[in-house]
Order: sequence, then C-alpha cells, then structure tokens
Amino acid sequence: MFSNKVRIFIAVVFLLSLGLLLYLRIYELAAVAVMMIILLIWDYFKQGTLIVAAKYFHAKDYDKTEASLKEITKPEWLSKKRRGFYEYIYGGVCIQKQQFEAAEKHYELASQYPLHTLNDHVAALVTVANINIRFGNYEKAKAYLQLAEKHTDKTTAKMKDVIKRLHQELKKH
Repeated sequence: MFSNKVRIFIAVVFLLSLGLLLYLRIYELAAVAVMMIILLIWDYFKQGTLIVAAKYFHAKDYDKTEASLKEITKPEWLSKKRRGFYEYIYGGVCIQKQQFEAAEKHYELASQYPLHTLNDHVAALVTVANINIRFGNYEKAKAYLQLAEKHTDKTTAKMKDVIKRLHQELKKH
C-alpha cells in the first residue's frame, strides 16, 4: 500500500514511539507499536508496492510504474493474488516499451495466478497468443487461444472479438 520510503518512515516513527513507550513503561501501547512494525514488515513482503504501481499504471505513467515494481525485490514472496497482479502490470509496462519477449514471460506467469477478474486472465492469455503469432510461433499461440476460449462465455464482447481476430490471423498461417 505504501512506497518503500514511506514504509521506512512509518517504521522509524513506530520504533521511536516504542522506545518512548518503553521508557515511560506503557507496555500496552508498546505492544501495539511492535504489532504495527510487524504489520509493516508483513505488508512489505506480501503486498509490496503494487497499489502505488497500479495507480501509476492506470494513469499511463509507465516509467513510475516500472520504478514502483522494481522496488519489489522478491516478487515470488508476494501473496498469490498480488503476484498475478504484479506480473500482469509488468507485462503491460513491457508491452508499452515494446519489450515483447519480457512481456510474454510476464503474461505467461500472470496467467498462472488468480487475477482480479476472469477478463484479465483471458487478456493475459490472449496477449501471449498475440505475441506468439507476431513471432511466428503458431502452435504456442493456438494453445494459448484454446486456453482463453475456455472462458469466453464469461468474457466481454470486446475480448471475444479479439479472440476471433486472432483465430482469423492463425488461419492465414
């Protein structure tokens, strides 16, 4: 929920409060300060800076999005729901920077985790298929399109249209 700088600032404030509370022998509030520090540490490992990155991503500020995502040193330690979201956003940043191999890797990973909506999951699969069509890897593209088609009854009309166009592109090859 916080950037790492804000998280460190808040932890320092709680550490100073803890020292003062222990000096004043107010142990109940000192225990609360310890719990807040533990919560900040847990939040760092399980949530990371994804909310900040998502805000930048939706504002189409991809450089700040990438910087926020890079603050997460161990994405594999994120919770399952957050890891998929991390990979999905990072894939979007790579697409914008036209780093298609990296985007494919991130979207493949995103499709392995639960995402916010089923449409996001299908979008990740379709993007991997689209990248593979562009690179001439038609068998892999076909496999990802088949995975995406399993969920077409619950996707948006726009996504169904994209899947249809990708099938037409595959038929040409």
